[in-house]
Amino acid sequence: MHLVPAERAGQRTIDGHRVCDAITAVGEPERVRAWADRFSLLSDPGRLSLLLALHEASPIAVSDLAVATGMRDTAVSQALRLLRAAGVVEGEKDGRIVRYRLVDASISALLKHCGSQEAGAGGLLP
Repeated sequence: MHLVPAERAGQRTIDGHRVCDAITAVGEPERVRAWADRFSLLSDPGRLSLLLALHEASPIAVSDLAVATGMRDTAVSQALRLLRAAGVVEGEKDGRIVRYRLVDASISALLKHCGSQEAGAGGLLP
């Protein structure tokens, strides 16, 4: 039980080696917080819809995203502002049109994985 922090070393364990494996898997609190922040971006159905659309069809304009997701242009713009601030998407200006694309590789990989799981047996979605 070499990985157990001193403040938890006196607690009873059943399988000490599994505790060490679990501590390794959890990692640093900052890493966990960063992933929690990423997952919070995905927790809103509107943002998730936008990210799924961007994952498959980017670069794409705000008005086209609104049509694709059934959201209002203003709601799309607000969500994109948040996603842009988080470094997940980027906009490319083409005259008066801004087309957005997904730039976060970890979010892209997660969306790809979820999409492949959905298509196969035992998918993640009900």
